[in-house]
Amino acid sequence: MIAWLIALPLVAVIAAGLRRLSVRRGRTALRWVLAANALLFAAALALLVVALDGRSAQAAAPVAAAAPTTGSGSAALIGAAISVAGASLGAAIAVAYTGAAAVAALSERPELFGRAMVIVGLAEGIAIYGLVIAIILIGKA
Repeated sequence: MIAWLIALPLVAVIAAGLRRLSVRRGRTALRWVLAANALLFAAALALLVVALDGRSAQAAAPVAAAAPTTGSGSAALIGAAISVAGASLGAAIAVAYTGAAAVAALSERPELFGRAMVIVGLAEGIAIYGLVIAIILIGKA
């Protein structure tokens, strides 16, 4: 848990730096953004390894030695978080593209409203699939 609390300000600083870089244009800005993305990926991978390690922060305490803990519960919770985050990002990207196409189609032919909303709704269903998987994983924890 402490690793997560230490990493949050680091992620905020990197996100602020990426925001500043987005103002710049050209090939150098793209290289900086790709480097920052690689750094964030490495940091997230390191945090995932630490979280799935199975050892708790109170493992040195004598009380915790009496009741050994396993990492399966935390692994299920992290898996649930990853499934919700991934499905939400996928749904956001899908809704962005289908929503833009639906608005463009509606501007030309307003009678396509029902069909356009069905397609956008199908794209939103991706997030619900991630939520269902998360609920199943939390139930296993």
